[in-house]
Amino acid sequence: MKFEVGDKVIYPNHGLGVVQCIETRTIMGTTCGFYSLRMADSDTTVLVPLDNVDGVGLRRAIGDKEIKKLFTLLGNGKIDNHQNWKGRFKDNSDKMRTGSIYDVVDVLKNLTFLAKSKNLSFREKRMLDRAKFLVVSEISEVAGDTAEAIDEKVNKALDRCFVNRDRAMARAKAAKTRTKATVAKAAAPTQEAHAS
Repeated sequence: MKFEVGDKVIYPNHGLGVVQCIETRTIMGTTCGFYSLRMADSDTTVLVPLDNVDGVGLRRAIGDKEIKKLFTLLGNGKIDNHQNWKGRFKDNSDKMRTGSIYDVVDVLKNLTFLAKSKNLSFREKRMLDRAKFLVVSEISEVAGDTAEAIDEKVNKALDRCFVNRDRAMARAKAAKTRTKATVAKAAAPTQEAHAS
């Protein structure tokens, strides 16, 4: 993937940056090209080798059209519920490294949901904070809205997610109960026939 000066890009786990320049540098005797990124949140400069863009997962920021899709995903009620801490932490860490905003949204939903029922470990709390920051900062940059306004919208979408999840669980439980009742009713005449 190629970028131009001025492009808004996402550097996985670091957030949004702007390509300031494309330069050639010699480091430890090796000369190669770099994208020089000015990171929006920390105002620091990060150099990404041109040859390693795919390896680090550097990508363009989402477009306006994708914002609605992200909020739909945030509120859809689908949550991965790992019981095993190690498995959960590994899955979430892997998702954070992909650079995909959709994976980061999954982590945000999963950990926010988990935090409602138990205290998160220090590492998971940090990951949750990072996921929320990455989602809010990218959307606010693309939408041209304040981080506070987007944070509020994200919180409302997460609340909607948990309500939708509870409804889906209640429907599934009711359907299971109906199925058991139907099976029991169907079995009842057979038992009566055996009794006579």
